[in-house]
Amino acid sequence: MVKELEQDNLAEIVSENNMVVVQYSATWCGNCRIMKPKFKRMATENENASFVIADAEKFPESRKLATVDNLPTFAVFKDGKFVNQVQTNKFEVLKELVAETI
Repeated sequence: MVKELEQDNLAEIVSENNMVVVQYSATWCGNCRIMKPKFKRMATENENASFVIADAEKFPESRKLATVDNLPTFAVFKDGKFVNQVQTNKFEVLKELVAETI
């Protein structure tokens, strides 16, 4: 299951979960919309991680947890700490990121 942030509280989610995978996106981002259903499908296949979608423009504090300078950006947090990220619109690259960290 994917949680879409409704408030700027990603740091709280990261601290409360062992593994968190985040898609940083924005409403205007076409590639973000293309990746969203793939990200949601990945969440159903990886039950040992929490999957979160964060609007990088609406939630600046959440954005600061990773280096987000292009969208979509995908970041992985483990045990409350930032592990790695990729900026991509290719599902295979996202799969590699998750496979190497989960």
